[in-house]
Amino acid sequence: MTDALINVNGSSVQSIDIILLMGLLTILPSLVVMMTSFTRYVIVLSFLRTAMGTQQTPPNMVLVGMALMLTLFTMTPTFDAVKTEAYEPYTTGEITQEEFFEVVQVPFKRFMLNNTEIPSVELYCNMAGVPVPENLSTATDLPMRVILPSFVTTELKAAFEIGFLLYIPFLLIDVIVSSTLMSMGMVMLPPSMISTPFKILLFVMLDGWHLLFSTLIQTIR
Repeated sequence: MTDALINVNGSSVQSIDIILLMGLLTILPSLVVMMTSFTRYVIVLSFLRTAMGTQQTPPNMVLVGMALMLTLFTMTPTFDAVKTEAYEPYTTGEITQEEFFEVVQVPFKRFMLNNTEIPSVELYCNMAGVPVPENLSTATDLPMRVILPSFVTTELKAAFEIGFLLYIPFLLIDVIVSSTLMSMGMVMLPPSMISTPFKILLFVMLDGWHLLFSTLIQTIR
């Protein structure tokens, strides 16, 4: 009876572990998006496509693919730290499973804190009733429920700021083309039909993709 009870309990614990693992795998894509620089990249690329007025060119799949490649490039040091500090000690039996889940958060916390503004951290610390750290670079003991929304808020702010700056030159082209068409009396001609080729020409002549990608990567600390 005792052995059977132990086996049943053991099966119950194993089933719970499997359920938790499946739940973690379900939310893993969202965590990857929220804990990396992917959000900034994909929003800026969407802003660029809208500002150029090219409708669905590049398509969504291409934008997401470019954002993923840039994310992998900028997140490689963090992934290497996870491998060195958490994965390798866990596979060699130096740390337990509980310690692995604690250690694996540290490199991501360091990355997010390095790219998070102090006002965002203060906002969520005050709402969560957590003491505000004096130095963000050493604040890895903050809970993830504070660091993650602070990081996402900062990323959204930075992405919209970059998107606004991208809009300005293309907006000027739209204004110039619209004014020119109105002065010529060509009111019935859609301005976007004339301005879109000039936008593409300007972007290509300035080597826009090279400038955009290099600037985006340099904004990540």
